[in-house]
Amino acid sequence: MATSIFELSPERTAEIAGQEDLRLVESLREGSERGYEELLTRFQQPVYVLALRLLDDQSEAFDVVQEVFLKVFRNIGSFRGQSTLKTWIYRITVNEAHNARRWFFRHRRREVDLDANPEEARNWQEIIPDSSRSPFDAASAREQHIMIEAALEKINPFFREAVVLRDITDLSYEEIAEVLGVSLGTVKSRIRRGREALREELAGSLKSRPALRLVPKTAE
Repeated sequence: MATSIFELSPERTAEIAGQEDLRLVESLREGSERGYEELLTRFQQPVYVLALRLLDDQSEAFDVVQEVFLKVFRNIGSFRGQSTLKTWIYRITVNEAHNARRWFFRHRRREVDLDANPEEARNWQEIIPDSSRSPFDAASAREQHIMIEAALEKINPFFREAVVLRDITDLSYEEIAEVLGVSLGTVKSRIRRGREALREELAGSLKSRPALRLVPKTAE
């Protein structure tokens, strides 16, 4: 009887993923259009989400995504498989986010459009409520999401990227160490301190803002 994918050991699963990466890398090196399409299908949205969490700016995140895939296309020949393709691409993403942040603080000032809706800068998949939830649940979840995004923006960028990679992107500690180019101990320290800072920011936000008063509409 054939072994189900759900019965595969973590080692075997990682081995299969590695083989898929090598196949995709070879396809990209050959200039295969199908390979490029597969790369975008697998990584475009995760890279965008990571960039958005690190920068909290939709247009900046789109720019980072473009730069990331340009660098992947140009440098795929230098990929040696010493890390997974995912961690290699995420490392490029983090570096490009750093570059974007440095450029932002050197050359631009934040422009506040008083008429703008703050939700317009969010990913549409995060804004549109799940139709299975009530309007009360959807509004509460959206309120929590906005508070978390605001808190993430306020904490140390090095702590933020570690927390995002662990708690949102769901990388392992070892993968995060590869992405950030730091030791495992540094990763754990940044995640711990980042979570503490995030909790403090959220606690402050809850104290400083009025309670959310949403009452579900009763049947008439």
